[in-house]
Amino acid sequence: MSEPKRIVIVGSGLAGAGAAAELRERGYSGEVLVLGSETHRPYELPPLSKGLLLGDTDEPDWVRDEKFFPAHDIDLRGGVTATRVEQEERFVLDANGDEHRYDRLLLATGSRPKRLPVPGADLPGVRTLRTLDSALGLREAFRKADRVVIIGAGWIGTEAAAAARKHDAEVTVVDQAELPLRAALGDEVATVFRDLHTEHGVTWRLGAAIDEVTGDADGVRGVRLGDGTELPADVVLVAVGAAPRVELAESAGLELTAADGGVAVDAGLRTAAPDVYAAGDIASHFHPRYGQRVRVEHWANAKNQGAHVAGNLIGENEPYLRSPYFFTDQYDLGCEYRGLADPATDELVVRGDLAAREFVAFWLRDGQVSAAMNVNVWDGGDELQALVDGRVGVSAQRLREADLGELV
Repeated sequence: MSEPKRIVIVGSGLAGAGAAAELRERGYSGEVLVLGSETHRPYELPPLSKGLLLGDTDEPDWVRDEKFFPAHDIDLRGGVTATRVEQEERFVLDANGDEHRYDRLLLATGSRPKRLPVPGADLPGVRTLRTLDSALGLREAFRKADRVVIIGAGWIGTEAAAAARKHDAEVTVVDQAELPLRAALGDEVATVFRDLHTEHGVTWRLGAAIDEVTGDADGVRGVRLGDGTELPADVVLVAVGAAPRVELAESAGLELTAADGGVAVDAGLRTAAPDVYAAGDIASHFHPRYGQRVRVEHWANAKNQGAHVAGNLIGENEPYLRSPYFFTDQYDLGCEYRGLADPATDELVVRGDLAAREFVAFWLRDGQVSAAMNVNVWDGGDELQALVDGRVGVSAQRLREADLGELV
């Protein structure tokens, strides 16, 4: 496959901007154009719900410093929204009516927060968290609020709860699930997170449905639950997940997957359309390690897929093999998660002390390590990665007792 003269990247987040930077670092000398709807220069998302929301920093982690893109002849255009891809003519049309021709195209359009399908969901004071501006606005709202209601007990919801408590707001978290993070971690490990937040003053309303967000044009007043309970609130954060931004791909005729709604790509992040690739949140990637499609919305996936797809854009044909990875920091708990578990069916093995919140959790599937999560335990990260990547076969007893290095 010959090297293209012009590569267009739609999406200026970590996957798209990271791919552009990697192209130059691999010595690509052709034209690189990055189109992004945001006006800020490219930044990473994790600090938005962590350090920035907590007030520990006023800036995100930038993908590259301010001078990098012009210095490396990368045409980065912020505030430009792509509206159509014409495959046959090989161009991207933007909202201003400008056409941007490409030899190869990367779609890295990311995700948007899901909306709450109840009355009052659009009232002033109802917020989501996805962008730098939304994080700064939410932090200021937390500082001023007496009472915060967070709808959704996933990673964003629980991290935001920790931040709101740091800003001395009363916090109630509502979710239909019986435990926070239950789908990702299963009951036993999810209970650790529930108890952690309870100890820090968070009130839980679990197993609860939302009927309405109450208020008027002057702002939100509260949340009404399915049982009629009224939760007063100055701020309501909706954190019920994210949806991939696939409208551009869909209108271009690219295949979307029924299971996760992402853009279908092969092991090398290529779509079925000639010279069109997808990476990051939108990519439903056929993962050779798992033998199935995987769509991951975490930071490491965007970073690593963006860097990887750069090589394939300029002629390589390498499969993307990395295991999913994410991390969280909540109060005095920090953890890293590697792999892809199904807590409903995988066997949980705990090494350490759940009550002390110092442990490593493993998930076994057919006697092999499908995932591992270290909580406030910082030794052995390489060994955990190797156990997950290698789908190492091991007994539960040895996972609890043996030296990790001996298991790899």
